[in-house]
Amino acid sequence: MLVVLLLLFLALGNAVEINGGDGQCNYTKQTRQPRPHSVSILEFGAVGDGKTLNTIAFQNAIFYLKSFADKGGAQLYVPPGRWLTGSINLTSHLTLFLEKGAVILGSQDPNHWEVVGPLPSYGRGIEVPGKRYRSLINGYQLHDVVITGDNGTIDGQGSVWWDWFSSGSLNYSRPHIVEFVDSESVVVSNLTFLNAPAYNIHPVYCSGVHVHNISVSTPSDSPYTIGIVPDSSYDVCIEDCTISTGYDSISLKSGWDEYGIDYGRPTKNIHIRRVDLRASSGASIAFGSEMSGGISNVLVEHVHLYNSHSGVEFRTTKGRGGYIENILISDVVMKNVYKALGACGQCGSHPDDKFDPSALPVLDHITIQNVFGTNITIAGSFVGIKESPFTSICLFKISLSINSGSPTPWECSDVSGSSESVLPEPCPELKNSYSNSSSACFSLSTLYGKASAL
Repeated sequence: MLVVLLLLFLALGNAVEINGGDGQCNYTKQTRQPRPHSVSILEFGAVGDGKTLNTIAFQNAIFYLKSFADKGGAQLYVPPGRWLTGSINLTSHLTLFLEKGAVILGSQDPNHWEVVGPLPSYGRGIEVPGKRYRSLINGYQLHDVVITGDNGTIDGQGSVWWDWFSSGSLNYSRPHIVEFVDSESVVVSNLTFLNAPAYNIHPVYCSGVHVHNISVSTPSDSPYTIGIVPDSSYDVCIEDCTISTGYDSISLKSGWDEYGIDYGRPTKNIHIRRVDLRASSGASIAFGSEMSGGISNVLVEHVHLYNSHSGVEFRTTKGRGGYIENILISDVVMKNVYKALGACGQCGSHPDDKFDPSALPVLDHITIQNVFGTNITIAGSFVGIKESPFTSICLFKISLSINSGSPTPWECSDVSGSSESVLPEPCPELKNSYSNSSSACFSLSTLYGKASAL
């Protein structure tokens, strides 16, 4: 029976063409010429023994290479070795290149991590009120920056941070491995990321971001570790990546309650394709819950989600404001996922007591199509907000094999939408005729305002 369902799913999937499916990934790819200048970190006294702290060597090298910004830029070469460092700041028109066998190690001494103020769209540190630790590799108001290599490795050595987080002994919110703030034309590629203290890659207030061909891994029990987090950013492509994390694999965000509403920077024009994702306690692909600046125009296609608590999940709550709309998720294969699809109107905490409980989020025009799943416990849980129901949830050509442990395949409240060719059959709120509701179903945005009907 399973083979028959799979063949049927493939046949249905082949019948639907996603016009313009290249989406944002075509626009973020840029042809970059080799940097005309290159130096090795060895030239600045770095020692790759895994014990010597090389923060000053990295800082001096980057300061030197800054002088080549108007001469075509420069490359900082990191040869094989284990290069221990604290927080470092990159510069524009720079390529940080890690050779095969090169491992950048994040120091486990918090004194080697600079402390900075909170992001304005969050108002405070996410985990601890007040300030936060700066990430291991940082870029602020930069242009044309590349972090790449021949499958070199960046290891955040996050175990000490996980222990401090779990024991409630953090002085400031945890750092990430890579964070770009208010930057444009950013590439992260051909690298392995291990053991992030919190996030692995965090572009915030950025544009023109291309993340491709990276591997991300944190232990399944590492608390709230996340792979890639596009945050109040636009024109982002994530493709050909393998991500395995303790919490979410890819999470789209845009600010927290009144701070995100005031800052007003949405996350939009996002394209995710050809990724393998595992999220032990979170979602393979998550929207929110911090989404007060809005999230829109997102295309997710040709993805494999496995061994995860949730496959695709939309999260928000009263007081968030903002919106999640114009989302198309297509051609998804899931295996060993507890909850395949979800939308939660009562998820997430508040930064403080200053939020406006009447700031109600909007979830609208979400289309999920061509999904095949095996060993699924819950097909879908769509629990909206009474004062602001989730609308235009469109499900098309979905086949989920539910395991014997399922209490009920679907749960729905305060939600409306349509469906066609969905097994097991969805709840009544999502059973409107798909063909009659197709005009309300988001089909495809090329992320520049064009759309095509299914």
